Amino acid sequence: MTTSSPTSQALDQALAQMLDAFSASNPASRECFDIHARYLPGANSRSVLFYAPFPLTMARGEGAVLWDLDGHRYDDFIAEYTAGVYGHSAPEIRAAVIEAMEGGINLTGHNLREGRLAQLICERFAQIERVRFTNSGTEANLMAITAALHFTGRRRIVVFSGGYHGGVLGFGAQPAPTTVPFDFLVLPYNDETAARAAFAREGPDIAAVLVEPMLGASGCIPGRPAFLQALRTLATDAGALLIVDEVMTSRLAPHGLAAQHGIRPDLTTLGKYIGGGMPFGAFGGRADIMALFDPRSGPLAHSGTFNNNVVTMAAGHAGLSRLFPPEAAAALAARGAALRDRLNGRCAAAGVALQFTGIGSVMNAHFAAGEIRRPEDLAAVDARLRQLLFFHLLAQGIYASPRGFIVLSLPLDDDAIARLEQAVGDFLARFAALLPRRTMP
Repeated sequence: MTTSSPTSQALDQALAQMLDAFSASNPASRECFDIHARYLPGANSRSVLFYAPFPLTMARGEGAVLWDLDGHRYDDFIAEYTAGVYGHSAPEIRAAVIEAMEGGINLTGHNLREGRLAQLICERFAQIERVRFTNSGTEANLMAITAALHFTGRRRIVVFSGGYHGGVLGFGAQPAPTTVPFDFLVLPYNDETAARAAFAREGPDIAAVLVEPMLGASGCIPGRPAFLQALRTLATDAGALLIVDEVMTSRLAPHGLAAQHGIRPDLTTLGKYIGGGMPFGAFGGRADIMALFDPRSGPLAHSGTFNNNVVTMAAGHAGLSRLFPPEAAAALAARGAALRDRLNGRCAAAGVALQFTGIGSVMNAHFAAGEIRRPEDLAAVDARLRQLLFFHLLAQGIYASPRGFIVLSLPLDDDAIARLEQAVGDFLARFAALLPRRTMP
């Protein structure tokens, strides 16, 4: 029989105290959860939003601030998992949506707004010569895969462990149970040698490589430039397509992360913030591939009642053109990089094995020392530490993700960022005895 260590017992006790305080402070959210659980499994339609003992129910938002049902105020450092780059109440977005609705919500035809947004996207992302809209990044990736299968006449899709390309396209060492049954070959992320071996072995059967230039849902793990460049070369040499999933990462650089690495994909998928806070996805790329979907001559149909809905088209155009042009993306990325450096400096000074990985305006906290190249490097991390950080930040009025995901949005001010830094500093001081120590080489 084994017993836990004194440190482990103290961690359990500290976490139990945090959970008790959370439950006592949020009776309205608890009641709402119990009521909604009668009609929704786990009171939930998005698994990522659940955490035990029950999630907060948000009542309203303004700028980069949220208020829950119990009246608590939070600085919003999740920003709808990167989709909320404009915050909760940008006047430009609101005005564009109202104007669009006044002209008719469902026009049942081509409309002026879809062409305007398509032009803006193609001009912003040079690798996208033609584009089609969907309602989510999930749909965009499904359609990009479908295009690759038909264009190449092959069946196998290379993906990477830890990759998340939508609700039905998630991967660990194997596809998740909810993943659609394409013929996937799952390889380790950031492993150029494994990729070369796979192409040497199966190159003639590979239709496409689908890759995030930074793993998002698996912890903001950047793709190494040599790895991403190797995928471009391997796909080209094998006659396969390179699909870069920029649903999350297109906001991290003026023209997307692939362009920042000097990589030109054959197909690119987009989503999240580009819809201005409305449901949105897009896939696009080389004109000859996208011609598959041209109803005048192409063999593939692509439908969707709300693909070109005027509300999303209007909000997306207003956001990209007025609030988030390339220079704004660069500025937000620089602001995030500076914050990440300061947070990592605090962790290093405290001698704690806690680091914040990421690129630009998104990052993730990890209780691990050394370089993190793939999700498997985090397998030994104690999940209780993530919980402790999450509930500590909530108690300090900081709304981050239970997995340690932190996202900046345009309306976040310097005071909010200072409060986050102070909250992390307080965490390091308060729980120093419970945190893993940074070992010196």
